[in-house]
Amino acid sequence: MAKVSPLVIVPPLIFAAIAGLFLGGMFLGQGRNLPSTLVGREAPAVAGEGLPGLDQLTDADLRDGEITLLNYWASWCPPCRAEHPTLKALAAEGAERGFRLVGINFRDTVDQALGYLLEEGNPFLKSGFDPRGRTSIDWGVSAPPETFIIDGDGTVLFRFAGPLIGSDYEQRFRPALEEALAQAREYRSDIQERPPSTRAACDVSSGTTL
Repeated sequence: MAKVSPLVIVPPLIFAAIAGLFLGGMFLGQGRNLPSTLVGREAPAVAGEGLPGLDQLTDADLRDGEITLLNYWASWCPPCRAEHPTLKALAAEGAERGFRLVGINFRDTVDQALGYLLEEGNPFLKSGFDPRGRTSIDWGVSAPPETFIIDGDGTVLFRFAGPLIGSDYEQRFRPALEEALAQAREYRSDIQERPPSTRAACDVSSGTTL
């Protein structure tokens, strides 16, 4: 029986390995872009802990009338570092346009989390701490970073898995944010046009700040 040279076998194996990695990456990317089952539903509870020295994020913060961007992050996460300049830019933009950025640290230690924010800068108005990943299960977060757009009444409007960078950020996240802000402006305008006697009732029922 004729022997087959290893030089004949190796190239197809290399090609198959590269193809497998490529296809796996495609499916992984598609999985991260799948819509969350939370969209259109009330936001789950946030982490019950905070980071020392920082304002703690609470469930009420997601239901006080402001558009909120909730970012899951970790100090050990390279994509989190990649998106950090975007987070700082969003925090500054939100201060001018009426939305805010909050964060939940994911499967980290206090020292590592605080050290990261000290080194990179803290873009979060309020912070939660989820060292064991318990609340992340309810949010459907398996690996950071992930960012959620939440309406003023606590309804999840959009989920973005992965770092807020590049064309995916510009083509998917930015339009979703602009749509949420436009809807909030439209709602406030509608309330302002109503008789004063009905404004308070709408404000109480929706939690929207006028």
